[in-house]
Amino acid sequence: MDIVIIDDDRLVAMSLRTILESTGKIKVAASGSSGAEAVELYRLHKPDVILMDIRMEGMSGIEAGKLILDGFPDAKILYLTTFADDEYIISALSMGAKGYILKQDFEVIAPSLEAVMRSQTVFGDKIIGKLPELMKPKERFDFDAHGITDKERRIIELVAEGLSNKEIAAKLFLGEGTVRNYISNLLDKLALRDRTQLAVFYYTEIKNN
Repeated sequence: MDIVIIDDDRLVAMSLRTILESTGKIKVAASGSSGAEAVELYRLHKPDVILMDIRMEGMSGIEAGKLILDGFPDAKILYLTTFADDEYIISALSMGAKGYILKQDFEVIAPSLEAVMRSQTVFGDKIIGKLPELMKPKERFDFDAHGITDKERRIIELVAEGLSNKEIAAKLFLGEGTVRNYISNLLDKLALRDRTQLAVFYYTEIKNN
């Protein structure tokens, strides 16, 4: 797995490179210290995952992430930060980031990268605890009006829990291709871009109702 690391603390970036490459599964293609570098390095290397801080001089990680996704909609962005600010969490997940974890949870960084590589979404425990309150819906969502069945609601829930298509298929006794079709149809019905936005939808419209 090739990744790019973006952190304005160069010592943190160097430490992350050393630790992650020591796993033997992760190669750091490049590292940078600003949002502007994040955009440029993503365009240059097109990594499997970009591991990025949020608060940086000049362009923030959120701003950089939006620019990256505008140019590369399939980009996998995992935010790694010391800040659990509500505004940052909502912005990151709403824009389509694949995850948001805290630097304090150091031991989960490598597993989180591997999960994001598998197209799963990753939220740190503290972030998951915040989501239901942060993203309460203004009004109850009308699933029937959107033609969403009970099975589709269950698939949305499993996506939000971070399960892969293969794991969902095993749990629901479906073919993996069938699950993939279900998710594709759900994205169309809900006008969402990817699995991460589907997970955010779960926390805003299903978990709280």
